[in-house]
Amino acid sequence: MQTQSAPNKPLFNEFSAADRQVIEKAMALIALIPDDPHYHRPRGFEVAEILTGFRVDLNTILAAILSDPRLAELKPKPNIAQQFGETVAALVNDVNWLNKLSVYTPEMTHQPNQTETLRRMLLSMTHDVRAVLIKLAYRIKRLRNLSRESNEVRHFIARETLDIYAPLANRMGIHQFKWELEDMAFRYLEPQVYRSIAKSLANKRLERESCINDFIAQLHRVLADEGLSAEIYGRPKHIYSIWKKMQRKQLDIEELYDLLAVRVLVGSLSTCYSVLGVVHHHWQTVPKEFDDYIANPKENGYQSLHTVIVDSEGNRIEVQIRTQQMHDFAELGVAAHWSYKEGGKYNAAIEKNIASLRKLLEEKGNDESLVEDFRTELFSDRVYVLTPAGKLIDLIKGATPLDFAYAIHSQIGHRCRGAKVNGRITPLTYTLKSGEQVEILTAKEGGPNHNWIDPNLGYLKTPHAISRVKSWFKNQQQAQNIATGKAILDKEIQRLGLKAVNLTEMARHFKQPDKDKLFEAIGRSDINIRQLTGFLKIPELEPPPAAKVPQKKPSDKSTVTVDGIDNVLTTFAHCCTPVPGDSIIGYISQKKGITVHRTDCENILHLDPEKQAQLIKVNWGGEKSAFSVPIVIQAFSAKDLLNNVTQILTQAKIHITHAALDTHPDFSADLNLTIQIENTRQLSQVLNKIHQLPNIIDAKRKI
Repeated sequence: MQTQSAPNKPLFNEFSAADRQVIEKAMALIALIPDDPHYHRPRGFEVAEILTGFRVDLNTILAAILSDPRLAELKPKPNIAQQFGETVAALVNDVNWLNKLSVYTPEMTHQPNQTETLRRMLLSMTHDVRAVLIKLAYRIKRLRNLSRESNEVRHFIARETLDIYAPLANRMGIHQFKWELEDMAFRYLEPQVYRSIAKSLANKRLERESCINDFIAQLHRVLADEGLSAEIYGRPKHIYSIWKKMQRKQLDIEELYDLLAVRVLVGSLSTCYSVLGVVHHHWQTVPKEFDDYIANPKENGYQSLHTVIVDSEGNRIEVQIRTQQMHDFAELGVAAHWSYKEGGKYNAAIEKNIASLRKLLEEKGNDESLVEDFRTELFSDRVYVLTPAGKLIDLIKGATPLDFAYAIHSQIGHRCRGAKVNGRITPLTYTLKSGEQVEILTAKEGGPNHNWIDPNLGYLKTPHAISRVKSWFKNQQQAQNIATGKAILDKEIQRLGLKAVNLTEMARHFKQPDKDKLFEAIGRSDINIRQLTGFLKIPELEPPPAAKVPQKKPSDKSTVTVDGIDNVLTTFAHCCTPVPGDSIIGYISQKKGITVHRTDCENILHLDPEKQAQLIKVNWGGEKSAFSVPIVIQAFSAKDLLNNVTQILTQAKIHITHAALDTHPDFSADLNLTIQIENTRQLSQVLNKIHQLPNIIDAKRKI
């Protein structure tokens, strides 16, 4: 069997002898892969070769070599963690995941939010940002080999590069990668435009070089006269950036002034400003083109002074002034971090560069739910899931399919009745993971459940979804109260034989802004029957008939017993809307049987003496059902856990039908119980009490 050979040239001379031995061990492993002349994808050692120019650390080089996708085909499969350590193995896993990811679609070009979400997903799903650096190197190598691919593949890879990977390189401050990614992708997307710009640059190359060389010589002389030393050279311009500027400014290439550019590297921060002063003293400048990125660095940590001068021939030349360290960070970005970290050096620009990565997901604005969503650290607080159509949805960690439904649309959330994750039915309380595809199953009609906003039951995590559910119930209650109030008033007007009522005057009398607020106040019992009759100037007051749509219903289907007798016809009074747990009394009516009121109901308290004989003792009764519910309680220690929890359940008169205690090596414990409860309110109450125990990590209903 013929195997491929590793490159012979010394690529890793900057590493110590001990490090080179580890690298050679990784290269020897890659050399075991059978050679395949038809394999055109990037090879691990080719990617490592690209990264050597970025002074990355040993683990990054090893991960680049060992993330060769063909390594998994070896028999037996190499144990990366055992041979090279857990860090390298984790990096390899991240890079392999990034290389296999196939979420991007060309339609995302016209969907900026989707491309941004995908970039966030790439960053958040990798445990180490160095994996993204290796992935960018893989993409560089893929573009260099792209001419061997079909036109369709070339166009897709180039478009994906401009939409996803070049912006990532820019955010990480790795401009060498950014420029090469953009230029090579542009070459395949717009080959004619690319060749046209390249030809124009080549035609005027000698003229530009002469102009730049003259300016460099003059600048060297004037700096020497001031006792300042610097390295000065012409700065290359990149074809894609030239084309973007032509598009933005609507200019031909001949009209772009900053095709002429030089870079000045000096030894210290103070020298940067000294050189700037010399340049501004000896040459005419363009004031609007001056930028101080040293005092005000870019978000990715970039630092430099930018100014534009006009030479004696009228040519505009851009001058960039920076220290060597600033230049390193400008060229290498986050890749420079590990090099300086390994050497024990410190620089504020490095730390700003790394800190900028932590701010990649920050959103600006006053939306309270967004502020809540982005409170935790980058790379650990987001999940990115897909719709069946491939659209990416960005959610906070811990989000459920129900959160996903509300992120799609409030109505989808309200009518959600189930979900499929990766094609399998899952509970609505399932915790989503990045990369999963979610399909929501909806009913044609209906609304949310009150259980969804109970934090102990785990249905919703995102503030946006919780606020939508609360708003729905508030609106439904408001609409119900308006309908109930209108029905009460209509029946009262009909009962009293009135032909018409001035609703505007009535609203003003009860200090309500309009008639809907008046109806709502009546339906909510803020305005009772006695107050209505007082306004209508009718002295007679009889027990009102039960409304068809009462404001509230008992939370369960408990019945009422009348003097200990079940199955007596009863209705609940609309004026005080009694619910289980309230102290109640019955009123014998001629048409509705027994009307059940609260004992503190205004109509009962002010009942005429002759009608008090129609009052009768009633009680909440009926058989209550008990349901078996499994719960799991996580604790820091098993000590006294079962005893403490059992005491709470006993006090709540809740029966335990099953109990199992599992302990773990770190002394933590899981207590699995099956308990008998009457309703979810009772479950929520007991879980709240368990949460208050000092030893408890979490207590929840088990899925």
